[in-house]
Amino acid sequence: MKLLKDILYGVSLSAVSGDTNVMVNLVHFDSRKVSMDDVFIAVRGTITDGHKFIQKAVDLGARAIVCEELPELMVDGVTYLKVPDCNSALAIIAANFYDNPSKNLKLVGVTGTNGKTTVSTLLYNLFKKAGYKVGLLSTIKVMVDDKEYPASHTTPDVLTINDYLVKMNAAGVEFCFMEVSSHGIHQKRSEGLHFAGAIFTNLSHDHLDYHKTFAEYRDTKKKLFDGLPKTAFALVNIDDKNGLVMLQNTKARKYTYALKSYADYRAQILERQFNGQLLKMDDNELWSKLIGDFNAYNLLAIYATADILGLEKIEILRLMSELETVDGRFQYYISKKKITAIVDYAHTPDALKNVLITINALRTGNENVITVVGCGGDRDKSKRPVMGHIASEMSNQAIFTSDNPRTESPSAIIEEMEAGVEAQNTKKVLSIENRKQAIKTACKLAVANDIILVAGKGHETYQETNGVRVDFDDLKEVKEALSSLGK
Repeated sequence: MKLLKDILYGVSLSAVSGDTNVMVNLVHFDSRKVSMDDVFIAVRGTITDGHKFIQKAVDLGARAIVCEELPELMVDGVTYLKVPDCNSALAIIAANFYDNPSKNLKLVGVTGTNGKTTVSTLLYNLFKKAGYKVGLLSTIKVMVDDKEYPASHTTPDVLTINDYLVKMNAAGVEFCFMEVSSHGIHQKRSEGLHFAGAIFTNLSHDHLDYHKTFAEYRDTKKKLFDGLPKTAFALVNIDDKNGLVMLQNTKARKYTYALKSYADYRAQILERQFNGQLLKMDDNELWSKLIGDFNAYNLLAIYATADILGLEKIEILRLMSELETVDGRFQYYISKKKITAIVDYAHTPDALKNVLITINALRTGNENVITVVGCGGDRDKSKRPVMGHIASEMSNQAIFTSDNPRTESPSAIIEEMEAGVEAQNTKKVLSIENRKQAIKTACKLAVANDIILVAGKGHETYQETNGVRVDFDDLKEVKEALSSLGK
């Protein structure tokens, strides 16, 4: 148990009713989990408002309530704490409750529209290869040194984050690499954490269903850098015009990387092949199994971060040459009939365009590119026609299908994608609502040396419709479909 006033250290309090010199058990923002002597924080969510469940939490035995509006009925023996922002209070209380575990390791946040998972995962892999105990908080999984936990969100809630960091402290972890999403920053899930550094990869059209404007989306990302201390580092991609914006108000040491601009860390692509690319980095050549310009940026960010964190440059390059592709990020499979299938998480216009640019740069010109792509339901609708345009314009054949329709009609989503197809490309487009059937059709249309891109879901092993998730793995489906062609 903890003393209530101790876990309130650093929290902005507008009003206090009751005693803060009491012992409390656990901290919750879900009233259903509250039990005797717990603290309940009434967070306002996107779907429901925690203030509606204050009395329920009290009935279940809550000793303290943190809220933005004090309830009309206040029960004797319960401490009520009014704060300006419950999300911010939750972040600080969570860190205090777990004894600020982020202070005991070097936590590096990775943000941007694309590349977060690749950069954070490969940094984890590189530092593991270098002999360190390392942690990872990513979209795909959470790693506490060698122990793996499943991941449910890009940025978990602050209680979960701090719980994992405590586990990392106990395991002797020295470095932790963490994806930091714009949702996570906006909901204050990264507040209360002590970052040793932050990396900005790029910014493009995404999450405008949540942030409403691109400027708001950009400025939300920027808050991660604004909050860095002088002891931290800020590393940004300045080939992206938003890179320098991230550095405007940061107190951290500033570093830049680029392929095209003058920067602290630069790289040049010397050779491209389907099994990798040759890069020149710091006057040294590096052969990497990761291909594409977007991966050249990711590799440069990894190299710069490892250098800033003190690894030897030649050792970094050696370890980078051993790095493998991250699950669902340009994973490829070549069938017996010499058809190449690529599975990629590309679910934004910029990511889809980058993957298709990479594929087209590797073609001899005689192969067909067949793209299977959908757009998620209950998400930014404005990107759907853009995705439809890119897929139809840059492929020989495009098949529009379901992604995770969630509560929306799959056929309505596909129609919105079709709206972006220009007249000269309409004959190149098929619409097949069933994703499994769409992948099968792509495989049947392909002949030797053709390239199939299955985009949008990447590492995900499910498809979500109306709150129900069923098993679905793009890589597994495309492998089975291609294998059945030879039978």
